[in-house]
Amino acid sequence: MGTPVSTIRNLGPAMDAACTAAGIPDAETLRALGPDAAYAKLLQSGTRPHFIGYYVLVMGLQGRPWNDCKGEEKKALRVRFDAIKADSFDTGLSEFERILDRIGTGLRR
Repeated sequence: MGTPVSTIRNLGPAMDAACTAAGIPDAETLRALGPDAAYAKLLQSGTRPHFIGYYVLVMGLQGRPWNDCKGEEKKALRVRFDAIKADSFDTGLSEFERILDRIGTGLRR
């Protein structure tokens, strides 16, 4: 096993868990995938889309503070995020999992 994802700037234990669930076992794999492919895998595994989470990932992989994303760069990242979300997030599946959780069967893993 490689280096924990949480060793990357801005990323913590919750991202370790989310990445593991998405088949991204370590920081080396995350770096090799890059932020866009990794975020797509996170969405496909059930992570709810959140723009801040995406750009925190991008900034972390660049070794930058999460709040360093501003202006035109942030606008460009929003366009990328929206495209990844459109291609990788199944709102029907998420609704299905929400219903399973509500009726007490728990989220699908």
